[in-house]
Amino acid sequence: MEFKLIDIPKIEDRRGNLSVVEGDCVPFDIKRVYYLYDVPSGAFRGGHAHKKLYQFLIALSGSFDVHLKDGKEQKTITLNKPNIGLLIVPGTWREIDNFSSGAVCLVLASKNFDEDDYIRDYQDFKVYKGL
Repeated sequence: MEFKLIDIPKIEDRRGNLSVVEGDCVPFDIKRVYYLYDVPSGAFRGGHAHKKLYQFLIALSGSFDVHLKDGKEQKTITLNKPNIGLLIVPGTWREIDNFSSGAVCLVLASKNFDEDDYIRDYQDFKVYKGL
């Protein structure tokens, strides 16, 4: 399964920490930025895959679980540090749940929104992957 946890540079200071996403930190040009917040207890987000879109997820606040599937394997990653991002490559099914109170999930995306890039049914995803 292809995904990558990437350390985001952190500048520590007695006044508070600062992290910067620039240069080679994210391996694609950022075309879209959005964030998830106020997710109710027990709810989940995602439940889809993308054909061409790369995404980079960061837990700006709190924590949440990202469940990744490639059709053969599955992996759960807990994001809970604002200086670590999760790179999700095209062709990866994802679901996000277990949001802590006050959690904020920042998503940096390689493309603008395109409904045709989404695979929203898991059986269709398996067909897309040739499984």
